[in-house]
Amino acid sequence: MLTKESIQNYTNYSRVLIRGVDFIYIQPHLELRNFISNYTITYPSNGMMSDNYSVLPHGSATLVLSCNDSHIHGKLFGPITKPSYVGKSGNNFKLLFIVEFQPAGYYAFSGMPQKEITDFVIDFENVNPAMNRLMANELEMSLNIHNLINKIDRLFLAHLKGTFYRREFSQANNLIINSGGCLSVKELSHNVFYSERHLGRLFDEYLGVSIKSFSRLVRVNKSIRLLQQHNYGLTQVFMETGFYDMPHFIHDFKAICGITPQAYRDNMSDFYSEIAKF
Repeated sequence: MLTKESIQNYTNYSRVLIRGVDFIYIQPHLELRNFISNYTITYPSNGMMSDNYSVLPHGSATLVLSCNDSHIHGKLFGPITKPSYVGKSGNNFKLLFIVEFQPAGYYAFSGMPQKEITDFVIDFENVNPAMNRLMANELEMSLNIHNLINKIDRLFLAHLKGTFYRREFSQANNLIINSGGCLSVKELSHNVFYSERHLGRLFDEYLGVSIKSFSRLVRVNKSIRLLQQHNYGLTQVFMETGFYDMPHFIHDFKAICGITPQAYRDNMSDFYSEIAKF
C-alpha cells in the first residue's frame, strides 16, 4: 500500500492541482475530466480535522475509499445539497482515497438515476461490487501513486457508458455553471429550446438536483471561493455572485451551508469546499 512519502515522489506535475505533506489532489485522465473533478489522496493525522469538519454542498457525488490496517471500505456519497459532517470518522483512518465527480459525473459510469441517491451515503459494494473490489485491490497493491492513478484511470475509462447525456441537458448545465448560477429556469429553457418540465426531468435523472437548487449551489460555491480571498468584502462577494442584496445572500448561504458567510470566513479550516468544480 502507498506510504505518505509517495506524495512527494509523484512527478507528473501537470496533473497535480495541489499537494502538501500529507495530501495530494490529482486531475484524472484527460478523457475523464468532464466526469471526474479530481482524485484526492490524504493521510489523516490525529487532529488533522476537527470533529465539526464538514464538506460543503456542491451537488455532486463523491466516492471515498477509507483504509485502516486490515480493511478497505468504499462509500458512495450521492449528490449533496446540505453539509456533510465527516470530521469524527475521517480522523480514524490511515489513508483516504477520494474520487470527486463533476456535477452529473457519476451518472456517466453508473447510468443510475441520481435522484435516487441524492443526500444518501451508501456502501459502494452494494452499488457496484465489482468496481468496489477492483478499486480496493488496486489501492492495496499499488506501491506508488503513479501506478495507482494509471490503474484507476483505466478502470473508470472502461466503465464509461456509451451514451452520456442528452444535448439539451449538457447545454443547460454549462449555461448554469458559466453564468455562476444566475440564469432563471425560464431563461435556460429559452436558450436550449426545450420546456422547463423536460429540462427538470433531465436534471433529476442525470444530476439528482433540480435546476433551481443546482443554480443556488453554483452561486453559493462561487461566493465561497470569493470569501476565501480576504481582499473581498462581503458586499463585493454578494454583488459579484448576483444576489439582490445582502439579506438574500446571507439567507441562501446559510440555507445551503448551515452558517452565515462571515461565520464561514472566520472558521474556514472547519470546512472543505471543492477546488476543481465549476
